Formats: sequence, structure tokens, C-alpha cells
Amino acid sequence: MSNADILNDVFERFVANTRIFRDREVLRHDHLPERLPHREEQVRSLGETVAPVLRGARISNILIYGKTGTGKTAVTKYVLNYLEVKAKEFNAPVRFCYVNCRMAGSEYRVFASLCQSLGISVPFTGLSVGEVFDRFRTGLDASAIFFIVVLDEVDALIKVRGDGLLYELTRMNETLCKSKVSIVGISNDLRLKELFDPRVLSSLSEEEVVFRPYDADELRNILFERSKPAFLDNALSEGAVSLCAALAAAEHGDARRALDLLRVAGEVAERRGATVVLEENVREAEKHIEHNRVVEALKNLTLHSKLVVLSVSHMGKVSSNGVITGEIHEVYNELCQEVGVPPLTQRRLGTLVNELDSMGLLNAKVVSMGRYGRTKKIKLSVPHSVIKNVFTADARLGHLADYEPKCLHMIASGPN
Repeated sequence: MSNADILNDVFERFVANTRIFRDREVLRHDHLPERLPHREEQVRSLGETVAPVLRGARISNILIYGKTGTGKTAVTKYVLNYLEVKAKEFNAPVRFCYVNCRMAGSEYRVFASLCQSLGISVPFTGLSVGEVFDRFRTGLDASAIFFIVVLDEVDALIKVRGDGLLYELTRMNETLCKSKVSIVGISNDLRLKELFDPRVLSSLSEEEVVFRPYDADELRNILFERSKPAFLDNALSEGAVSLCAALAAAEHGDARRALDLLRVAGEVAERRGATVVLEENVREAEKHIEHNRVVEALKNLTLHSKLVVLSVSHMGKVSSNGVITGEIHEVYNELCQEVGVPPLTQRRLGTLVNELDSMGLLNAKVVSMGRYGRTKKIKLSVPHSVIKNVFTADARLGHLADYEPKCLHMIASGPN
């Protein structure tokens, strides 16, 4: 059977199969529903904080905390979208811009995104960060608006680049005449404020909103509500919904994971030609998602986090008992040289190790060394084969997947 015949069979069978979904896009976590169950308190709190802008007053800067999948981004976009609608009614010059700092990856790209939202021309690269910031400030003041900057996953940028971007934004109002800017920072790390310079901390954390994880009952309600427009009538078993909610609740109450489980379970059932999504489809979806989640997490890491993972992976070739931060830093420095980027300090590298540990990509465990005290031993939590497959396909780091660091032999011959 030729490749064309295989695909023809797959596509025709899919079209002929009984449908399960009415609109699967409703189950994607970037879909913004009309109602956000169990987040009424946060919607009200954020709404009360931003309301003064409707009467021409600058709003306080806001920090929003909560683990992944607790509704931080959805609530923020929901409130600010509604604010823009009301601002038109009251003829208030209000606009907001949303930037995901993990995806942007640098101060330059954050400022470039802010410029783009105001119609200010900035090249993809080639200018200094200072020049891009000056263009943003000049263009913003000329717009004569109240501008709300939403920095999602701001902790990812601060841990790698420091808080210089936040410092510049928090001081901007001192030099603006016709416009005002306010910041909404969204963080998955409850310890974010520990990373701030005192000058940034005093002006940024004026208001705070905390999002607690959803429990199993709340997740079940969310899934039932989303499932109505997502699935055809009688195409979803109650047991499948309950299992999705229970599995996600066991993992820190992550609504994104619950929605992904339900959507992929529907796709599994669809491929099987089934008419109803059952618990067994959820179990299969869980295995599929777990693999994909690790791959996506590795692909979306910042450059320096990728270099840390590669460093630990290379160290695993000479030490199966785990390695310490100092040894990782030696390999990491060499890899930085190979790709032509300045390395971070060992202290900053330690912060990245902790973040990768919390993501489940590394395992950092404190062990006793007897009379030599205690130290942290770091291992990969992901198979070497997965690391190699993901980074071999990386345009910038592909050659490092099979690279053998020169310093490995010296580290291997020393005490471990």
C-alpha cells in the first residue's frame, strides 16, 4: 500500500466515522469562555482594581500569583477585554497589551511587542534594548492613552534576565506627559518577589491577587460546562469527566491539564470509531499527554534552561549518582562558548536548576555527605533519548546533542 493510499484510507475513515465533537476548540486552554466558574472572587477583585481608569485615574500595578492552570491568564484577559468595551462606552482612552514573557524570551522582544501593539515600527532585531524602549516611550506618550501592560509568566524572564525591564516600566510614568502606564504581572512562582530589586518591589506590588488551585468538584463543574458546546449530545460519559477532574486535581488542580485530558480522550475515542468517550479513553489520553507534555516543556524552555538540561544530560554519561551545581556549571560554560552566548553566574544557574526541578525535568535532591556536610545531587528526570530527539531538532542547539564537552574527562577523574 502506497503512502497516498494509507492517507486516503485514514482521511476517508475519519470523515465516515460517527462524530463525537461539536466544537473541540472549546476545550483548548487558550479559549476564553463567556463564564469563568469558581473565579468570581478574582474577577471582582481585579475588576475593582482596574475600574478607576474609566474615570481617568491611573490604576495600581498588580501582581497575580497562582500555579499553572488556575485561571490567572483567563481571568486577566476576561476582565481587561470587558474593561476595553466599557471604556468605549465612557469614552475613556484605555488599551491593554498582553505579552507572554516565556515566549518572548528577552527584554527586546517584550518591548517590540508593546511597540507593535501601538503601531510603532521596530525591526525583529538589530537595535539596542534602550533604543526600542525609547521608541515605545515616545510612541506611547504621543498616543495619549492609559496603557495596561500584561506580562504573563514574568518570572520566566526575571530568572534569566533580571528585573531591568520591570524597573524601566515602573519608572516610566515619571517621564510621560500625555499617557500613563500600569503593569499587571502574572507569575506561576509564589516566591517571585524574592527576585526583585527593592526599588522595583516598592512600586510593582501595589495590589496582589492570589489564585488557589481548583479542587476535583470545581474541575468537574468546569469540564461539564465546557463539554456542552464541545461534544455532541450523549457522546461523553460522566465517568470520563469525573476521571479527568480527579487526575488533574491530584496534580495541583490544573484546569489546563483537565481540559487537555478530555479533548485528547475525545480524539482517542474518535480514532477508534466509538460513539461515546469512556474512562478507558481518558487513561490512554493520559499516557499520550504525559509524553507530549515533556517534549513541549523541553521545546519551550529558554535558551539558558535548555543549556542547563543539556549539561546535566552530558554529565549523566560520566556519573549515574547525580552531579552538583559546580560540575554542571563547568559543562554549561563550555556549551555557552559553543553557541556564543555569555554564561549566567553559578547562583543564577542554581535558580534555573530549581525551576527545572519544579517542572519535573530535573531531580534535585539534598543528600548527606557524612562529615563533609550536605549537598544537592542533580539528575535528569527525562530519558536521555527524549532529550536527544528534542534538541537534535533545535536549529541553534542541534549540534550540542552529540557534542562531547572537553571538561567531562577532568570532572569524571575528580572526586564525585
